[in-house]
Amino acid sequence: MPELHQHQRTASLQAKLRAAPLAAALVAALCCPLIQAQESPEPNRFLARISSFTDRAANLAIESMSLIGIHYQRGGSSPENGLDCSGLVRYVFRQANGTELPRTSAEISKVGEQVDKSDLQPGDLVFFNTLKRTFSHVGIYLGDNKFIHAPSSGGSVRIESMDLSYWKQRFNGARRIEAKEGGN
Repeated sequence: MPELHQHQRTASLQAKLRAAPLAAALVAALCCPLIQAQESPEPNRFLARISSFTDRAANLAIESMSLIGIHYQRGGSSPENGLDCSGLVRYVFRQANGTELPRTSAEISKVGEQVDKSDLQPGDLVFFNTLKRTFSHVGIYLGDNKFIHAPSSGGSVRIESMDLSYWKQRFNGARRIEAKEGGN
C-alpha cells in the first residue's frame, strides 16, 4: 500500500511539473545539487527528492517558482499587478493550499509555529529585518539555504541564498504554517 501511495504522489508531482517546466528546472537546480555533480544522473532523481517533501512543501515550491520574474509592486497582491514580499507569500499560500494569511510580514510572523533556523524545511517562511524593524521582510524557504521573495522596488521575484552576508545579518526567524492555518 505505501508503494502505491508513493507512486500516486510521484505521478501527481510529475503532472504538476510538466505544466510548469521552468519551475521544474529550478526545483531540480535548487533541491538536487548532487544530481549535477554525479557522472550519470537519473532524470527522475529530482522528482524523488521533491516527492520526499511534504505535499504542502512541494506545492508551495512549485507555485512560488512559477512567479519568478514578476515585478515588485509595493502593496501588490497579484501577479498581474505585481507583488511585494507579503503579497507573494499570501498569493502562494492561497493558490497552493487555500491558506489565507494576514496582509503584512509582521502580521504573518505571528501565524504558525516558530522554527529554528537549523530545522528549516522547504515551504517554511523566513523573516528578515530590512527596514530597521523586525519581521519587515518575508520569503519562502526552498531548501539548500535558498529562499524565494519579492525583494524591493525595481526588482522582481527571485531566489537568493541565505548565506549572503546581507541576509545572514538580517535574519529574524522562521515560521511553519500548515494548510488552512492563518487568518484573514
